[in-house]
Amino acid sequence: MTNEQTAIRTTYFSIAGNTCLAILKGLAGFFGNSYALLADAIESTTDIFSSVLVLLGLNYANRPADKNHPYGHGRAEPLITFLVVGFLITSATIIAYESIKNIGTPHELPKSWTLLVLAPLIIWKEISFRLVMKKARETQSSSLKADAWHHRSDAITSIAAFIGISIALYFGEGYETADDWAALFASGFILYNSYLIFRPALGEIMDEHLYDDLVETIRKVALNVDGVIATEKCLIRKSGMKYHVDLHATVDADITVKHGHEIAHRLKDTLQNCIPQLGNVLIHIEPNE
Repeated sequence: MTNEQTAIRTTYFSIAGNTCLAILKGLAGFFGNSYALLADAIESTTDIFSSVLVLLGLNYANRPADKNHPYGHGRAEPLITFLVVGFLITSATIIAYESIKNIGTPHELPKSWTLLVLAPLIIWKEISFRLVMKKARETQSSSLKADAWHHRSDAITSIAAFIGISIALYFGEGYETADDWAALFASGFILYNSYLIFRPALGEIMDEHLYDDLVETIRKVALNVDGVIATEKCLIRKSGMKYHVDLHATVDADITVKHGHEIAHRLKDTLQNCIPQLGNVLIHIEPNE
């Protein structure tokens, strides 16, 4: 299975899980009189739409290169990541607004059974985060990483709701708003995570140098190619799940142009075979002087 297929299958998992959780949390929050759970349901609902966006983005980014897009369509992925971050910020804003409004509105204590609903949900969302993040790292997908953080932010919102409801139930009358304060705290954490997701995606769009480990691997592989004496510049740009490389390779200054051309092709083929995540590889030959 290719990285693209793995990422798409993982996104379907996110959509199915978030749909079930949004319904369950919404019903539990409504009948259990918990505003924190309702806020949690809002978070899960936005997760559904963001996961659908990720799915659409992955499908588009997976299109092959064409005349108008010689490097492929991979840059669609960080753009989708920006939209996903927008959903995170929107959900955090809605949760914060509803929490502040409910803090000033007298209401009854939440039902104790809502804790029994929240406990397994927290465990499930943390498991979901770890599964999706594992796939994001395997595929080098920024949008899938953003989708994973949706699961983690959902788990954090649920933990905050659990703590708030527990405080309200333990201390009783006068602490009805504890779960609202918990939801407000969770919204701030979601905003912070939004920045953590946004920053690397911005670096990808701006061709920021973030790939020292990959550069080191490329240099090691290159030195094993017959005719390559050393490597100089190594520039990397990420596009979707592929890395495009510009590499300067040093060869014997006395060889023919044809021989240098053959070394460049051999080097390119070796790099692409040894490092599957590489896309286009441009080799510039430098004479050894």
